Amino acid sequence: MNASLFQLKKITDPRGNLTVAEQQSDVPFDVKRVYWVYDVPGGESRGGHAHRHCREMIVAVSGSFDVTLDDGSEKQTYHLNHPWQGLFVDTGIWRTLDDFSSGAVCLVLASELFEENDYIRDYEQFLKETLNKS
Repeated sequence: MNASLFQLKKITDPRGNLTVAEQQSDVPFDVKRVYWVYDVPGGESRGGHAHRHCREMIVAVSGSFDVTLDDGSEKQTYHLNHPWQGLFVDTGIWRTLDDFSSGAVCLVLASELFEENDYIRDYEQFLKETLNKS
C-alpha cells in the first residue's frame, strides 16, 4: 500500500510551536488545494472514497482521529494525533476517517484541484477499478 507517515518540521519555541509543510520538500507533491474538516459530530465518519489522480497529505492539526486505508487487498488504520505528522495517501486507496475527538481539525493538502470525476465514491466500483489495474 502506498501510504506513509511523514514527520514534518517542528520548530519549538516557548511562545508556541510551529510546523512547516513545503511542497516537494516535506510534502511529496505540488500542493494545489488545501481544505480542512472540523466540528465532526460524535460517531460520524468522513471520507468514504478513493481518488484516481489526486494524492493527499492528511494532518491532525488539532485533536485526533483514525484514518483507515484500503487498497483493495489490505487495510491499515493510522491514529493521527500530532500536528507535526502527515499521512501521505497515494491514488487508488480508499480512505475512511472516523473516531474524531472533540475539537479535532483534519487538514488535507491535495495534489489536484477539485474534480468530481477524480472521486470513486462507490466501494464496489473502487474494487472493480482496483482489480482491473492488477
